Amino acid sequence: MADKIVGHNVQTVPEAGWASLKNGDLLSRAQVEFDVFITTDRNLVFQQNLLSFDIAVIVLTAKTNRLQDLMVLVPKILDAIPSAKPGYPLVL
Repeated sequence: MADKIVGHNVQTVPEAGWASLKNGDLLSRAQVEFDVFITTDRNLVFQQNLLSFDIAVIVLTAKTNRLQDLMVLVPKILDAIPSAKPGYPLVL
């Protein structure tokens, strides 16, 4: 999927070496290196005060979290990235 999000530096949490981090620590780390955090964790917006992080969050909602179901959201992701603002999650 990362290769479909063209024009952006994309890394998965495991690729970044952050798989052991919990949501708050993960967002703190990600905000240093990235402008947008994309997740399938629908609870993130309820568990974290996103206004306290300097990173935009896009939450993906699909039939399942399988790659084939998430791939259909790529055009929406590309459209959403430029308008994503820290503290105000976008749900796709």
